[in-house]
Amino acid sequence: MPRAATTTDVFNAIAEPRRRKIIEILAGGRLYAVGELVDSLGLPQPAVSKHLGVLRKVGIVSVSKRGQQRLYQLNAGELKPVHDWVKNYERFWTHQLGRIRETAERKARERSARTSASRKHSDQAED
Repeated sequence: MPRAATTTDVFNAIAEPRRRKIIEILAGGRLYAVGELVDSLGLPQPAVSKHLGVLRKVGIVSVSKRGQQRLYQLNAGELKPVHDWVKNYERFWTHQLGRIRETAERKARERSARTSASRKHSDQAED
């Protein structure tokens, strides 16, 4: 089965790691010129422009012109479908994080008990 075009929806658009990196950069909240993104990404300008075009087509970024410059900004609200979908799976890692926290707390209690016992033994030896 052929893959869907990258411009059909947000999920396809963000499947590409370099586009996710662009989103990361734009999440800083300010307007970025294409040249700044080229410098940050270390990619050729045509490649950056192509990725921006895909992100723009699905609405994740918008562009405005200031003189000769094209300035891009993130439209984070367009990522909400991704958030909503991933949120369905949050319980899996939340549960895992809870287990990690419980294990860490148990080990900290055990370490504390060993330290206390060691001090008590040291104090008794000095008497």
